[in-house]
Amino acid sequence: MSNIIIYYASMTVSREMSRKQSEATRVVDTYKIKYELMNIAVSTKVLEEMCIKVASPKANPPQIVNGQEYCGNFIYFHDAKENKEILKFLKIK
Repeated sequence: MSNIIIYYASMTVSREMSRKQSEATRVVDTYKIKYELMNIAVSTKVLEEMCIKVASPKANPPQIVNGQEYCGNFIYFHDAKENKEILKFLKIK
């Protein structure tokens, strides 16, 4: 059983970040994979949790993890989508 978490920001610094977050959730939705959205804008604790899991204090959303295992950022997610390897990226298969 997977525990996919997509870290996002409800208040983004750019239209590009908002587009990336929307694309990530849309793609995961098309695979009918359950996930939890974690909003880093509502709590510094959630932001710190994301930075620890991705091992980068300057990480920007969207960031994707499966349980405690880091899957990757949007660049790697997009590459996986283009290569039809979303399940592999999400560490489901």
